[in-house]
Amino acid sequence: MIYPMFALVVLTYLVMFTLAFSRLRSVARNELPAKYYRLMQGYAAPDYVLKPTRHFSNLFETPVLFYVVCILYLVTGIQPVAAMALAWVYVGLRVVHAVIHLTYNHPVHRLLVYSVSILCLLALWIMLVVQI
Repeated sequence: MIYPMFALVVLTYLVMFTLAFSRLRSVARNELPAKYYRLMQGYAAPDYVLKPTRHFSNLFETPVLFYVVCILYLVTGIQPVAAMALAWVYVGLRVVHAVIHLTYNHPVHRLLVYSVSILCLLALWIMLVVQI
């Protein structure tokens, strides 16, 4: 379970670097003043700044449940192959979700991928509870 967790951490850092780059770019292009980033209000931020900002926040919502369930699998010593597969599917879906959100951002596509990832996460939890 360490490797799927690490992969999700890598995704989080990639989104964070994308976010930092987009903010620096907005200031360098004079699209937003640097003071905008103090409270994130008072100006209309361009989409290329808003999308990574929102996605970065999203990576600290339901993925927290993923980290917890993975740690519980490790602590309890329960390591079924199906759980490992589901963990990787969850991470893969989070990558697809990030690509959709940060590029063409089609809400229906994003919702479908997100929904399947949430079902994988729920299955991970159910499998853990059943095996304890």
